[in-house]
Amino acid sequence: MARFSGKGFVVTGGASGIGEATTRSLVAQGGRVVIADVQEDLGMALVAELGDGVRFKHMDVTNEAQIIAAIDLAVAEFGQLDGMVNNAGIIGAIGSIMDTSADDYDFTMSILSRGVFLGIKHAGRAMQPNGAGAIVSLASTAGVKGAEGPHVYTMAKHGVVGLTKSAASEFGAFGVRVNAVAPGGTVTPMKSALTDNDVELITKSIAADSPLGIACMPQDIANGIVFLLSEEARYISGHTLVIDGGLTTGGAASPFYSQEAEVMLHAGQRQSGSMQVQRSE
Repeated sequence: MARFSGKGFVVTGGASGIGEATTRSLVAQGGRVVIADVQEDLGMALVAELGDGVRFKHMDVTNEAQIIAAIDLAVAEFGQLDGMVNNAGIIGAIGSIMDTSADDYDFTMSILSRGVFLGIKHAGRAMQPNGAGAIVSLASTAGVKGAEGPHVYTMAKHGVVGLTKSAASEFGAFGVRVNAVAPGGTVTPMKSALTDNDVELITKSIAADSPLGIACMPQDIANGIVFLLSEEARYISGHTLVIDGGLTTGGAASPFYSQEAEVMLHAGQRQSGSMQVQRSE
């Protein structure tokens, strides 16, 4: 039996990038998906390609009624909502915090923060009667450390991490798991737009920054999302899965792992006379 046979999902921003890769993975493993996106041409093309298990619903995540309508469509078409992926996003306001207007702040937060809040809220509403379900929201490495994204983006993504923990503590009482995925730089249309859609350039740039020396592709993030939606993750809730090739570990190898470690060891011995290692279990 396929991993998601008979299960119904909503993927916001499901027509391109990470959302598209997630939609394809869910359908390939037996799932049925409502693609909820503002990109109607891309969404309808994906429906035509993937077949009867996929529906498209025009949805702007800043519009609560449209979020409700997308979830209600999944319930009507598929019987129930088993999984919700809050993926839709933008980079939003860029520049110094001193130059960021309140309007740009509000617009960015309406998509990256309010949209996720509403997605979790209404997915929970639909899942509660079933006593089961899984919600995965897109955070970012900018949600777990600073200087990884613009100010408002960073604020919003930290909020996604916090809301994931908070909602998990409430929803666990009726069997619904809430998690997040925090991608590092990924070769997506949103990222490519920063280089005038030069995919080759952004791919090389991301690979150069990665400790693994390779670029993260949408499928790499979709794999993590699909895992968290699956029964294999049945005991994982309130967690943010960082998928960044090890970038947030500090990137370059620490001197503690190199020949410099011996130099530091001897320096420490000279300063203290001896070095003691304490262990605890």
